[in-house]
Amino acid sequence: MQLESLLKLNRVIRVIGFDDAPFQRGIDQTVYIAGVVCGGTRFEGMVWGQVKQDGWDATDQICQLLINKKFLPQLHLVLIDGIGFGGFNLIDLPELADRLQKPCVTVMRHYPNFNKIEQAIYHLSEPEKRLHYLKKAGTIYTYPPFFFQVCGENPDIIGFALSRITDCGNVPEALRLAHLIGAAIIRSQSGSQA
Repeated sequence: MQLESLLKLNRVIRVIGFDDAPFQRGIDQTVYIAGVVCGGTRFEGMVWGQVKQDGWDATDQICQLLINKKFLPQLHLVLIDGIGFGGFNLIDLPELADRLQKPCVTVMRHYPNFNKIEQAIYHLSEPEKRLHYLKKAGTIYTYPPFFFQVCGENPDIIGFALSRITDCGNVPEALRLAHLIGAAIIRSQSGSQA
């Protein structure tokens, strides 16, 4: 059933939210990522993977964690905390939506400062390719309290869906839990902010 129909019928929306675990820049090139599956705001499962710091494997890693696995057929929406993991290992958002055949959404806590982002990217390899990934992700939509980019669905529908899968504050529960779990595994305890 389509996401819009589920929302109209007040049905449970199943989402997965991905966030990277804490890492130390330049020390360990492996960055772990947690993907938490929620039915609405209720925890239902998770996946765990890894990407390279400032690498190029984030899109492929998400696909490897989901394609031909048990969770993908159940999902209505894929959420990512920001556009990349481990610094600037950026997601190719249109490619991810196409490969998963699901709406894919990057969720941000604040509107990004593109000047600072561009300055940081030019310190890394292949900056033009990284900037291309940022542009491919498309328009940043503001649906208070959410800032997001989306491929594969109407932004109005996503804005409403995000409010339905958020328990409190401005972070959907699947992303909040992914953040807390990643921090707990790496640091032996979860952080105070999610």
